Parts: sequence; structure tokens; C-alpha cells
Amino acid sequence: MVRAVPGPVSGARVARRIATAAAYGGGGAGLLGGAAVGLLMAQARLARRRVGGSDDVPPPADGVYGTAVASAGPGAQATPLRLAVLGDSTAAGQGVHRPRQTPGALLAAGLAAVAERPVRLRNVAVSGACSDDLDRQVSRLLGNGGIDGDGAPDVCVVMIGANDVTHRVPPAVSVRLLGNAVARLRAAGCEVVVGTCPDLGTVEPVAQPLRWLARRMSRRLAAAQTVAVVERGGWTVSLGDLLGPEFEANPRELFGPDNYHPSAEGYATAAMAFLPTLCAALGLWPEGPEEDGCPGGHGAARREEALPVAAAAVAAAGEGGTEVSGTHGPLALLRRRLRRRLPAAGVIAVAERPGAPEPAGAG
Repeated sequence: MVRAVPGPVSGARVARRIATAAAYGGGGAGLLGGAAVGLLMAQARLARRRVGGSDDVPPPADGVYGTAVASAGPGAQATPLRLAVLGDSTAAGQGVHRPRQTPGALLAAGLAAVAERPVRLRNVAVSGACSDDLDRQVSRLLGNGGIDGDGAPDVCVVMIGANDVTHRVPPAVSVRLLGNAVARLRAAGCEVVVGTCPDLGTVEPVAQPLRWLARRMSRRLAAAQTVAVVERGGWTVSLGDLLGPEFEANPRELFGPDNYHPSAEGYATAAMAFLPTLCAALGLWPEGPEEDGCPGGHGAARREEALPVAAAAVAAAGEGGTEVSGTHGPLALLRRRLRRRLPAAGVIAVAERPGAPEPAGAG
């Protein structure tokens, strides 16, 4: 008997079930049986031996970006926008050695260029963090007057989920913790953009069937995260498929020396997918027919759909760079923004303009 492969409908049901269990305090449906978990753990131990460890501390990148860009525009005297980054090692920038190569610095520089206004960056992400650390990170941002005493951030970027999968955190627990963090930030007046769980099936040393299982678990968590975030007024960007085909095709370019964290070009690729949504959350990104250079609006129309929240979440989990936002009753808006892959050197050059901090000893 041939069993049908689960499609978008069943995937949406799983995402909704996990998100519902999170809302009501349940542990969530188990994704794998005991035998499969045993196999997964055995192969994970083998994979760890092949993945080079990295004890490097991510470079500090806090500071004000875009002062040179702003000085030539109408935002020269404006109060800096406040951008905060929360999450795990990917959010912190593990794997690169210069502050300007971290995703926070790249996003701050890009946001400053679009807004023509300085951007103050505060990164509280911690390498190795699971979703249970988000409450502490949010408290750091909102306590003592916010960022440098200027109040809560205008917009927060959260990247979390990979460690929840590898540490076998129940999906509903992981989603509940993320949802609580988003709710706290929204209550403080912050816009929130969440990069959902990346596709762990792209890690080069991981063999089958571990690769397939890791991909399945990652995508299910990403879809459930999207449901929880969007229903709390946040935005999501799918990192799974974005860091999938491109990482598989260019592992030496897009993975760092430890074969696990992104390289400078890998972070630049992710930042370019994130930037339109980050700007849109602040009302700074052009919407409509001319967005992404599609005159007449025909391309834009094909890239935008209103779908049930869970269905939009599953579709986004399988297509990198896809944005989900704004519930309208039971519907969410799914945008497939046009992505242009830019060389790391070109993207990083934005963060090298005067005003971008480069602490002494950064290399």
C-alpha cells in the first residue's frame, strides 16, 4: 500500500495544532516515534564529529549606523531609529569576525539607507539560545528605559528555532515561548519581524535519513512559529528554503569555517531577504505595482495572496524569503518578494560607510 505524501492541507493542520497546543499550554504532538528519535540522535552524534566547533564570541556590533547616508538627506537631524536583534547564534552573528558582517549590522545599514536616517542597533542575541531565553532578552531590551534610555525599540528582529530542534524542545513549548516574547514586544509598541526556524537539513555534514528528519522538523516548527507570530501582530520571513538550495549549491561560500553557521556571504543573503519586510513593518518599503521593479503590477499580483493563516504559514516554510503578515479575520497576507542575490562585498560595503562602528581589535 502506498501512503500519500502529506500536502499543504495536512501541513496546515499540524501547524495549527502545534500553535493551538502552545496557546493552551500543551506539549504538542510528537513529531517522531521512539525508534526514529534514537536513529536521529545516533546520526546527530556522528554529524557533530564532522561539524567543526567554534568557540568564537560573535563580534559586538552595537552602535549607530548610516550617519553618512543620513547627512545627505532629509533625515540628517532625525532621532535614530531603534533596531534590536534577539535570538540565537545566527542572530548574534556567530561565524564571522567583523562587526559589519553580522546580520544586525547589515540590517541596520540597509535600514538607514532606505530611511535616510541613522539607525541605532542593540543586539541581545546569545549563541546557543533556545526560545526559553527570549523572555530574558526581551527584559534586557525593555528594562532601564529601553535602548540607551531612549525607550523601547521601534522594530525588533528575532531569529530563533534551530536550537529548539536540536535540543528536542517540544514544538508547542517553543512556539508558546516565542509567542509570549512577541506579545510583550508588541505591547511595548515595537514592530516585530521573526526569521523562522532555518532548514537544518542543509547542514553539509548531515546524512540521510537525519537530513530528511531535520528538514521535516524544521519546517513544521517554522510553520507553527508563523501562526503564533502573525496572530500576535508580528511579521515573519521564512529562512528555511532561502538557506536551502543556495546553501546546498554553494556550501563553501555560504557556510562558515565550522560548516554550521553562515559565512559573511550567507549572512548577507539572509539580510537581503529580511530587509524588505523590516522596512515594510515601519512603512518604509514601496508597495504596489512598481515594487521590486515590476511595472504594471502583474508580477506583484502573482507574488501576493490572502490565505488562511495556517496555509500561509506552511507555504512560507517551504519557500525562502517569503513574508507573512497582517491577519484579516482568518486570513494572512503571503508575499513572495523578488529576491536578488548580491555579492557579500557589495552588501558589506553599505555597513562600512562612516558611522558604522568597528570596535578596536575587530580585525
